[in-house]
Order: sequence, then structure tokens, then C-alpha cells
Amino acid sequence: MVCSTALLFGNGVLSEEEMIGKYLFQRPAPGASSARRGSVESCGESDNNSPFADLEPELRLLQQDVTRQIERRLTEAKASALHCRSLLLPRHMTTRVGLDVVRASADEPCGLRGASIHVYVEREDGLKPAGSFVPDPAVNSTFELSVIFKADKDDGWPPLKHIFDGGGKVLKLRPEYRLVKRKLYSSASPVIRDFN
Repeated sequence: MVCSTALLFGNGVLSEEEMIGKYLFQRPAPGASSARRGSVESCGESDNNSPFADLEPELRLLQQDVTRQIERRLTEAKASALHCRSLLLPRHMTTRVGLDVVRASADEPCGLRGASIHVYVEREDGLKPAGSFVPDPAVNSTFELSVIFKADKDDGWPPLKHIFDGGGKVLKLRPEYRLVKRKLYSSASPVIRDFN
């Protein structure tokens, strides 16, 4: 597995990783840039260097909203469902997931507005729910999309792990994830797609 720069959800060291959980939803000061501080798009790269800069404006707005919602669910689930202080994930991962969610919704009658999106983290001890959201509460959901992030297995020496991680719990996510799409008013089988 190739290691890449990861985003950091929670407290930790700011070297190659950026802190996102604490600054994710702060509003910019008057006269400041409109870029979200700590977001995937503002990781020290300009929009021209982003792999998602060539998206159509409507698709980009949908993708950014879904990305923000997924980041919010992961941030809220750290202490409650995931029992960790810091959540590490590869750079641009939530942006890629947001784009794949938007693309998976494109062939639905109401598009993304008809979705009910559930976020999970798959760990050694099973699937942990990180939260759910509905992009447009005014529209009845016609399909469900489950986003399943995969936690990195603990490698190394688990009995000595508490010595090396500074006593805090850090959960690292792998770059692989799964999307499961299930139509609510149809007998069709769910569509499962794995992404690397």
C-alpha cells in the first residue's frame, strides 16, 4: 500500500497532516476567502491543482455539499461510535467519495435529492454507524446509499501500541471504500461498488 498524506480529524501533530475536525465548520472572518478552512479543497493547494477542478459548477456544488456532510458525520462519530480521538484518512478521500455519491445518484428520478445517505466505518469488530443525512428533506427518499469506509487493521504489536501512540486512540482509514445503493420502492438487488 502506498502511503499518502492524510487529513487529521481531531487533535494531533500538524506536519504532513492537517487538522480538520476542530476547524471544519468555522465561518470565515469578514473579508476572508470563501474557501472552507480545513476542508479537503483547502489543503494548501489551489483549486487549479485539485483533481476535481474540472467539474461542472452544479456537479461541483453537489459534491462539495455531500463531502461536507460526510466530514461532519465522521467528525461527530469520533467519540461516540468510533471511540477515537483522531481520525486519519487519505488526502482528498472524502472529496472522491462525495463525487462518487453524486455520480451514483445521477440515474435516479430525483437525483441526489431523493437519496438517504448512511455513513459507516468497517472495523475488526464490525460495522460502526457514523451517521446519516438526507440531502433534501422536502423530497421523499427513493433510494439509499451506504458509504462504508474501511479502517486500517492494527499492525505492529497491539500490547505495546499504547506506548507508541501517546495514550490516545487514533483510527486510520484505508483508501478503499464501498458504496451500496438500494432502491427503496423496487425489488431490485442492491448495487455494490468497491473503490480503491
